[in-house]
Amino acid sequence: MGSDGPGRKPTVSDEEILAVFENANDPVLMATEVAEPLPIGRRAVYNRLQSLEEDGILKSKKTGARSSVWWYPGYTKTENSDSSSN
Repeated sequence: MGSDGPGRKPTVSDEEILAVFENANDPVLMATEVAEPLPIGRRAVYNRLQSLEEDGILKSKKTGARSSVWWYPGYTKTENSDSSSN
């Protein structure tokens, strides 16, 4: 999962970030909500969310002057509960 070396911050894989969305009860999350179960800070998560959006994996929407929500299209509990395939 991460590096345990002295002075090094733990790293988190894209899969670990996406798993937060897959296991969330809400279809959209704020960066702080994504960061809660992860061993990295909100700003680091925000940067990673932006990168995942640039790669076409996540989507986002600004909800205020300084806030956004993020979602993982096709991979939320609410979307998957109506689908029999997975």
